[in-house]
Amino acid sequence: MIKLFGYLFGIGAVLGVLVAAGVWIYLQEEVNDLPDYTTLKNYEPPVMTRVHAGDGQLMAEYAKERRLFLPIQAIPDMLKQAYISAEDKNFYTHIGVDPEGIARAVFLYVRDYGSGRRPQGASTITQQVAKNFLLTNEVSFERKIKEALLALRIEQTYTKDEILELYLNEIYLGMGAYGVAAASLVYFDKSVHELTLEEAAYLAALPKGPNNYHPFRYGEAAVERRNWVIDRMVENGYVTPEAGETAKAKPLVVTPRTRGSHLFASEYFAEEVRRKLGEMYGEKGLYEGGLSVRSTLDPVMQRKARRALMDGLLSFDERRGGGWRGPIQTVDLAGDWGVAIAKIDGLADVPEWKVGVVLSAGGDSAEVGLQPERRVDGGLSSERRTVRLSLSDMKWARVSGRAPGSTGDVLSPGDVVYVEAKDGNSDGADYVLRQFPKVSGALVAMDPYTGRVLAMVGGFSFDQSQFNRATQAYRQPGSAFKSFIYAAALDNGYTPSSVVMDAPLEISQGPGLPMWRPQNYGGKFYGPSTLRVGIELSRNVMTVRLAQDMGMPLVAEYAKRFGIYDDMKPVLAMSLGAGETTVMRMVTAYAMIANGGRQVTPTLIDRIQDRYGKTVYKHESRLCETCAVDHWEHQPEPELIDNRDQVLDPMTAYQITSMMEGVVQRGTATKVREVGRPIAGKTGTTNDEKDAWFVGFTPDLTVGVFVGYDTPKPMGRGATGGQVAAPIFIEFMKAALEDTPPVEFRVPKGLQLIPINRKTGLRASAGAPGTILEGFKPGTAPPDEYSIIGFQDEIGIPRTVSPEAGQAVMTGTGGLY
Repeated sequence: MIKLFGYLFGIGAVLGVLVAAGVWIYLQEEVNDLPDYTTLKNYEPPVMTRVHAGDGQLMAEYAKERRLFLPIQAIPDMLKQAYISAEDKNFYTHIGVDPEGIARAVFLYVRDYGSGRRPQGASTITQQVAKNFLLTNEVSFERKIKEALLALRIEQTYTKDEILELYLNEIYLGMGAYGVAAASLVYFDKSVHELTLEEAAYLAALPKGPNNYHPFRYGEAAVERRNWVIDRMVENGYVTPEAGETAKAKPLVVTPRTRGSHLFASEYFAEEVRRKLGEMYGEKGLYEGGLSVRSTLDPVMQRKARRALMDGLLSFDERRGGGWRGPIQTVDLAGDWGVAIAKIDGLADVPEWKVGVVLSAGGDSAEVGLQPERRVDGGLSSERRTVRLSLSDMKWARVSGRAPGSTGDVLSPGDVVYVEAKDGNSDGADYVLRQFPKVSGALVAMDPYTGRVLAMVGGFSFDQSQFNRATQAYRQPGSAFKSFIYAAALDNGYTPSSVVMDAPLEISQGPGLPMWRPQNYGGKFYGPSTLRVGIELSRNVMTVRLAQDMGMPLVAEYAKRFGIYDDMKPVLAMSLGAGETTVMRMVTAYAMIANGGRQVTPTLIDRIQDRYGKTVYKHESRLCETCAVDHWEHQPEPELIDNRDQVLDPMTAYQITSMMEGVVQRGTATKVREVGRPIAGKTGTTNDEKDAWFVGFTPDLTVGVFVGYDTPKPMGRGATGGQVAAPIFIEFMKAALEDTPPVEFRVPKGLQLIPINRKTGLRASAGAPGTILEGFKPGTAPPDEYSIIGFQDEIGIPRTVSPEAGQAVMTGTGGLY
């Protein structure tokens, strides 16, 4: 018997050795095939890029995976404790694997083999890190063995906090959120430091199956799992029983964070920033680079810009849009009308407008049912609210060219329409009918000294059209380009008193082409006139003569210098703004005049930092050698060294600014005087009124407005820059500058201010009727006689005319033609 036992023991020992050797060989092969776990040291997860406004408010987030990386030190202990309690209570004591859990998983696998059930795992947090970072989701013993081996090695190489940091930043928690920081924002719209116990417990409940505990679809299961996590936290001593019971009694309140633009009215701006970042860093850098971007946006000014443009486009549409164009669509009123219109999407970025369905119409009023509100869980509110539309507010809605005599002439039951609370009072029952305007436009506001774009609106609604008319629409600026013709002239020897003949002009366009006869708006000619009068009243023929006298190559060079056109054709028609450019380019060009002639580069971005906080881009290029000091030791204040190019003589910049002030005071933009402060600017209107512009500035703010149809077509007689674009400029400037004192334009040193007669340009006594102070550069002054550009005698010699002999008393340069 003893021999038998000895024999069996020997056999068992041999088998044991063989099994051990086999296991050792197998494990050795698995170890040799393991991924390189040391790469975790260099782990850089895809992190979302976040864009902030100039005041720090979050404007937009861009990511394929919504993730924010947080170092372990920045994650609150309560949140860490919630995950440890839910996923791995012995995390800080085990060696990377849980033998008891592994044994239980093996037993359940053997028991359920062939049943089709997914095997249950008992992975530690370390094992989950190994799987998520280095392995696949394959369900097999081989993968589990590799996972355990990697976990053991990871525990030997990294600290517990490093492992937990990787886990909490990588784990998927549903609704597109990766990592606890992103999940906190996505589910509760708050940072991890603001989470309550019940909120932290809910986030810790999600790793087992985010979709199974969806807060809206499976609310009961979500609360049950959350409460289970709270119980584990109490059991592990992280939370008192009283605090646990209080947290469990609270409902699960989830407030999902919106995607895309988070700052009201910033959609066009945010999209332009996104495009710029894509150009700079590529798609991977944009969506995975974790960039922190500080934009130039002024949120308050942006909202005012949006309101001004919307009001202007709506006003134009109601006056000139051709009347009522019909409902959005029609629905059957049988049954619950609220359900019927709930399926119709309104304009997400025009919250003032509500979608409604006409319930009855006729006589002096119509009844409209408003689209029901959506609950947080996506369900539909049971409330059904109705409002009233008055015929008196509907007179603009002409049908077949006639004003309606009854609301029934415009609306019929079942029509789905846009309505807006009257006078902004959404609590009242009185609303007004709205329709989306066909005409569109853009507005850009810029700091003229830095090129920082403070506000930009690219259309009426980004939700309706993402085409940005401020940067993507190339349109003819018309007379708004004339300012640069006159600036070129003043920069090259002319003065504001130089005289140009405003008379019929014929220009050959080449063989086989008809003669070009430029015309003034209105078709009249006014004889000899000064440059100041020419720009104030936007005289086309004078501008063409002046450009002809200077030569179009010089004009083209100035157009390129100011960034209006990259390669302008040197033909005379271009002097009237026949080329195509953008609102952004025009505003940038005017900003250079406003700041005294310094070149500026427009920017929507102040600064970009990478995921580690290192500044990788900044717009400010001016140097400050004495700024980097630790403390003040009675040294002079730091000075910025402006190394930007001087594209226009500062004296010229003031002269053209003064002349454009005249446009506002006496010329084509007298409406702008309503703003009540010094403003210089220029209107622009193209042939057949297809484009209307106004670009103007105060000493510290440059603003451009464009109005026109996306597919260019006439807007109607009288739809000029002064009548269509200027009112938008006025509304915006009044709102944007309401809390700032008026500032006069700065006169550069050396410029002579001489009183002259505004119409003649001759010297005048200060205070005499029609006298203004005109700016003259050193060496120039009002002459006693003048030469008229374009006024020649019978043999083609330019004539010098005395004031008494001329048809109008004008001044000139005394020899420049």
